Amino acid sequence: MPLLKRRNVLVGGLAAAAVWRPLGSVRAAGFASDPFVLGVASGAPRKDSVVLWTRLILDNAFAAVSADPFAPAPKPSTDPVDVEWMIAEDETFSKPVQSGIYRAVPEFAHSVHVEIKGLQPGHWYFYRFRAGNAESPVGRTRTASEVADTFRFAFASCQQYEQGYYSAYTDMARKDLDLVVHLGDYIYERTYGAGLVRKHGAGVPSMLYEFRDRYALYKSDPELQAAHAAFPWLAVWDDHEVTNNYANDHAPDAPNREEFLSRRRAAYQAWYEHMPVHPGLASGFDALRIYDHYRFGDLLGLTLLDTRQYRSPELEGDAADDRPERTMLGPAQEEWLARTLNGSQAKWNIIAQQTLLSERDTKAGPATGYNLDGWDGYRAGRGRLIDVVQSSKLPNPIVIGGDLHAFYAADVKRDFADHGAAPIAAEFVCGSITSDAPSATSLATAVAENPHLKFASDKHGYAVMRVGLKSAEVDFIAVTDRKQQNSPSSTFQSFAVADGIAGVNRL
Repeated sequence: MPLLKRRNVLVGGLAAAAVWRPLGSVRAAGFASDPFVLGVASGAPRKDSVVLWTRLILDNAFAAVSADPFAPAPKPSTDPVDVEWMIAEDETFSKPVQSGIYRAVPEFAHSVHVEIKGLQPGHWYFYRFRAGNAESPVGRTRTASEVADTFRFAFASCQQYEQGYYSAYTDMARKDLDLVVHLGDYIYERTYGAGLVRKHGAGVPSMLYEFRDRYALYKSDPELQAAHAAFPWLAVWDDHEVTNNYANDHAPDAPNREEFLSRRRAAYQAWYEHMPVHPGLASGFDALRIYDHYRFGDLLGLTLLDTRQYRSPELEGDAADDRPERTMLGPAQEEWLARTLNGSQAKWNIIAQQTLLSERDTKAGPATGYNLDGWDGYRAGRGRLIDVVQSSKLPNPIVIGGDLHAFYAADVKRDFADHGAAPIAAEFVCGSITSDAPSATSLATAVAENPHLKFASDKHGYAVMRVGLKSAEVDFIAVTDRKQQNSPSSTFQSFAVADGIAGVNRL
């Protein structure tokens, strides 16, 4: 399947306008400016369904454009807007498959989440939206395969808007991929660091409209839009979508629990409104289940975890704690994960979570120190996860993560102190898209102190995994300079995991 032309990703298939049906019941709104400035996206691919997304920006929109030049300026719309969607087998929409009307309401920021059912497995489709006199860009998506001998997906995280440009996404959009997995920190709630190349233009969000504005800023970036329009995405959150280092109902910057839960509720709703996730998630935002499992034939099972919403409070200091009641996933998610992994029949099994699962001693010499916001602060919970992987005899487990703003490759072990023990799984952590990286010295210390960490780098970019019948291969891809627009990207390190043999092999 040829890749979608970048021109049509960003501009839309205007030549196909003639295939739109008459508006019928669609409200014939007129828009003074393009309401589709946040682009389009798709996600949640199953073998016979996919979710299509967009969000209308209506600050300059009104129900009917007046011909009177002396008419008062339009007011922001608080009315529902009918949006027509269309999905087709070809980019010119000469082979339409389905179409329909979705009513976008102000209660959900005029976002659109349409689950399209009855599609063919492993099939590429093209889609777009129309509202009144405005037409969206064209997007491309793919359903999950029932039978496959190869699968390619990218994974990324940590894209602080102010600290760099999204050149990595331009490179990603040009790849031959089946899927993108985003592992969290899609937005950042605050400004930090030096050498900023652009600005949030607002303070730390706490109200729903403020989180909406932050997402709209990030999603206005054309390079991010191109990657969304080119492939279906799966997404989970980490902490910066709410506030740094929060844990369940606790946050370092929010001593009042009820006030924090109100902020978290707003953040979760804004995340839903801007992600291509299932419309059923809109049932409530006091809690939002994002952990899930996706299957791509017998080749690949991909399990998404939530390591923020259910975790025990973070410990103070940097000393590890093995208390059995401490959890990263919470009891319900742990039980679900055990059932899911025990039931997997896939040849390769990807566990997608937010950070580094493997132990990481950060201090040189005999002293030890650990990042207690990660799995090292939840050792009992990590042990239970590894035990499930081991006891289920899960074929070819691979853990992927983000969060640390650095690339890592590691061998996952039940006892990381036993340097001679065979690995239970391979692990790969992608670097940040833009967010500031740790120092090269700290990464060198981590590799020296932790023999199971086979590689670390402070570059910025993303990763691509190619899964086949005999091996899984991973490329670490970095931009030359995140501070420069249109910076080129290239693969700087590759790895392989052999079928039936856990562990990382550098290529």
